[in-house]
Amino acid sequence: MADRLTGKTALVTGATGSLGGEIARAFAAEGAFVAASGRDAERGAALVAELESAGGLAVFLEADLDGSSAASRDLASRATAALGGRVDILVNNAGIFPGDATPDTDEATFDRVIGVNVKAPFFLVGALAPAMAERGDGAIVNLGSWVARLGLPRGALYASTKGALETLTRAWATEFGPRGVRVNTISPGTMATTEDTTMAEVMMAGTPANIPGPPESIGAAAVYLASDEARFVHAATLDVDGGRVNAAVVAGGPFG
Repeated sequence: MADRLTGKTALVTGATGSLGGEIARAFAAEGAFVAASGRDAERGAALVAELESAGGLAVFLEADLDGSSAASRDLASRATAALGGRVDILVNNAGIFPGDATPDTDEATFDRVIGVNVKAPFFLVGALAPAMAERGDGAIVNLGSWVARLGLPRGALYASTKGALETLTRAWATEFGPRGVRVNTISPGTMATTEDTTMAEVMMAGTPANIPGPPESIGAAAVYLASDEARFVHAATLDVDGGRVNAAVVAGGPFG
C-alpha cells in the first residue's frame, strides 16, 4: 500500500458504479479512509469487503442523491460521523446519463438529471466545504465529461450538467481556494467499462490513444488531484480522455 493519502478521509459518491469504484480503490490503496456512497447496498458491501481485504479502510453509506438539499446534507452528516468527524476529500462522481435527443426529453427526466448531476454535488459542497475551509485544508474533485466540450447530436442534457460542474469548479475554487480548499475536475473520455465495446472503440477512433481508456486511470487522476502533489493545482479540468477533445489523428493524407 502506498501512502499519498495516509491520514486523509474521503467521501466518494457513486462508488458502486465503475469509475466511482476505481476511485475508491485507488484512494484506499493510498491510505485514505474511504466512505463509499451509492444506492446499491449489495454492491457497496462487496466493494468495502474488497477494499478491506486488500488492507484498506472503508465504510459504505447507502444514499440516493436525488438533488434535494436534505439528501446531500444527510449524506454529508453521516459521512462526517463515519469518518471520525471530518471529510478531507470529496469526490462528486455520482451521475446519471440519459442519451435522449432534446425533443424526446420530458420535464421529469430533465429535473431528475439536473438534480442528480448538478444539485446534489452543489449541496454536498455547501455542506462540507465550510468545515474544510475552517481547517484550512481540503480537496474537492468533480467528475466532468469530454462531452461538455465536444458537441454531439444526442445527450445535450447530460452534456449541460457536466459543463455546469466545470463552471462550478472554477467558481468554488475562487470561493474556497483562498482558505485552503482545492477544487478541480477530472474529465474522463470513453472508458472500457461498457458491454458495448464496439461503440466505445468507434468513439475513440481517430484519437491519439485510439482505444477506450482503462478505468483505473480515473482513480490515478483522482489520487493526484486529492494529494499534496497537486497542492498548486486549482480550478483545473484534467482531461483523461485519450486526447479526444484536444487532438485528432488523421490517417493518410499529407499529415499521416
